[in-house]
Amino acid sequence: MGTRRGHLTPWTRTAWAALIVVAATTMTACGTAGATTDASTQTPSEAPTPTPTPLTPVEQLLADNAATPGACAVSFTLDGATLDPQLQIQDRLYDHLPIPRADGRAFAGWYADAATAAAASADPATGAGNPATRVNGSDLVACTDQQVTLYGAWTTPDAVTAAKARIPILMYHQFTDKPEGESGWLRGNYSYIEDYRASMQYIKDSAFYLPTWDELSAFIDGALYLPDHSVIITDDDADPTWLTMASPINEQLQVMATSFDITGDGAVPQNRFILPRSHTNNMHTAGANGKGQMVNLTPEEIAADMTASAEALRGIGVTAGATEIMAYPYGHYDDRSKQGLTMAGFEMARTIEQGYVSVGSDKLALPCVRINFGMGVAALKDLIG
Repeated sequence: MGTRRGHLTPWTRTAWAALIVVAATTMTACGTAGATTDASTQTPSEAPTPTPTPLTPVEQLLADNAATPGACAVSFTLDGATLDPQLQIQDRLYDHLPIPRADGRAFAGWYADAATAAAASADPATGAGNPATRVNGSDLVACTDQQVTLYGAWTTPDAVTAAKARIPILMYHQFTDKPEGESGWLRGNYSYIEDYRASMQYIKDSAFYLPTWDELSAFIDGALYLPDHSVIITDDDADPTWLTMASPINEQLQVMATSFDITGDGAVPQNRFILPRSHTNNMHTAGANGKGQMVNLTPEEIAADMTASAEALRGIGVTAGATEIMAYPYGHYDDRSKQGLTMAGFEMARTIEQGYVSVGSDKLALPCVRINFGMGVAALKDLIG
């Protein structure tokens, strides 16, 4: 039978299908080859930059202070509180460790390990008064790999008041190397240097707790536990005999003390166990009524002088402590004195009135325990225990 025009036989249809497949395959191959050629001329894309792992707060603190000699990051662990790490300086006294506050609680100090902190919380009377375990600003900073962690303890406000702590602030002035003492009307101001050495050794050997001024302030508020077996050592005027005879003993024995400096005479950097604080800038003189300038000048004038004194202290490296405490020249003060101090941002002031600091004491009229010539260890024991 013949083939009709316009119609394909089965064989013809098969042949055409094969031809179409071959053509399509050829075109695809050509296209692929072209694509391959184009790709070979393109620059490979760069791998994405990985996102750096964020620094921890401790790492960031150390990175920010990489140029600071002896930089140490102190971390804090305390139930119910989150505290940022704090920069301290290796082999220097701790500078203003945090004193946390919380309703219904009183802080019981920092410790080197969690177990000791727990013991202080459980029984502050025995656990929170040992300077061998409680860490504060009378201790040197010691870090491993630029880091250290301190553990905090809580107690109750009732425990603070139940302790009935009475904190003595010892007040020294000048010193002499003469066993018989100095002559003249200021004889009583001069402590025999060997009596001073023996007294500092007694304080160290008897494990007295040495509170910092910010701790004393929190204690007065009832927010910090201090043991009754505490003492604060101070000297007035930064006399040359203090600088050359007495304060070196504090460094040798590693017993912290405060030097109340007349900063207008020149604020003097002292050894690492001495806290320089203000004895005014230029008010250690008599005023019109024969008494000290603190009861002669206006509150504004007092504030200006004390502001200058604080700036002088900052100039020798005193930080937060520049306005935390001062000592009244001659012990003279009144309401205008307190007003002027408050205007200048000062929190506390020490008088020459005999007595002890307790919870609720007037922060701008703190009493002291005066040390006169002839008062050795026996007299000191009677005064501080």
